[in-house]
Amino acid sequence: MTHPEPLARLIEQLQRLPGIGAKSAQRLAFHILRSPREDADRLCDAVRDVKERVTYCSVCSNITDVDPCTFCTDPTRDRTIICVVEEPQNVAAIEKTREYRGVYHVLMGALSPLSGVGPDDLKIKELLARVGDGTVREVVLATNPNVEGEATALYLARLLKPLGLRVTRIATGIPVGSDIEYADEITMSKAMLGRRDV
Repeated sequence: MTHPEPLARLIEQLQRLPGIGAKSAQRLAFHILRSPREDADRLCDAVRDVKERVTYCSVCSNITDVDPCTFCTDPTRDRTIICVVEEPQNVAAIEKTREYRGVYHVLMGALSPLSGVGPDDLKIKELLARVGDGTVREVVLATNPNVEGEATALYLARLLKPLGLRVTRIATGIPVGSDIEYADEITMSKAMLGRRDV
């Protein structure tokens, strides 16, 4: 069955979104088609608004609708600690814990020579400029615990340690609520290496 051209075009565009396959795109398109016109208009307005108003913070590279972002301008934040993450969505994950009160720096990716991503493609120069003013005492490397994230953390540690900063890495290991028997050897190894006194 072929769909009317506008519906086929909507399905095609939805399918270009990450994690949306052909069936999901079709399901979403038919949902939009069945929804009241006002709902579709609100969706269009929200997409347009995010493209027009959301930008990157000139200080930390996090996404924001005000520049500098609320984390960089919040007077209650500890500016002596910078948490380095790969992507803006990582900031939200850390904020959910309500444990961290420092500021952030978003690299906009991770080192990946196979994908052609080198140090110049990331916001590393900007990080070095931020720590160069002498007010930062600790940099927390919160890159993903995969090959690219580990390589990025090691690279950054080599750059930052000679500056006399405390450089820390987020702990990794067995997730809460899981069984040890299902852990792979790298996760189990990290859990053993990161053990602490009880």
